[in-house]
Amino acid sequence: MSMYQVILRLARNPGFPDGDEGQGYVLVAPLDATDRLDPSEWRHSRAACTVVRFKPGTERDADGLLTHNGANWFFHYDEVREGEDEPVFRLGEHKLAIGDYVTIHESNGQSLTYRVTHRTPYRAAAVKTETREGAR
Repeated sequence: MSMYQVILRLARNPGFPDGDEGQGYVLVAPLDATDRLDPSEWRHSRAACTVVRFKPGTERDADGLLTHNGANWFFHYDEVREGEDEPVFRLGEHKLAIGDYVTIHESNGQSLTYRVTHRTPYRAAAVKTETREGAR
């Protein structure tokens, strides 16, 4: 199985002409040979497939699980204060290679584009999920 830690940072969006390196997501997920999410590997390792949302002023704004239902992928948060689940537009079709873009429909109703800035092999025993400070 090929598990990776993928860091997405806010790309250029309305209101963010230069993007924002201080906000984004850290995913741990299985990727296939084409750099896409691997649903069959996800089924075998879903508990290890995590997401951490980070924003300025907080180390971790929210944390949860990467979930899959049919062709759709979601960021699932288990605490009310963290907000509703966030669907990720066609995440299963997107490559998650450095420089690629992903649109996330955030819990506040806003759709924002993020860019993959880091991607490294993930070994649960050896690597901790990075926070905003550690992801730079």
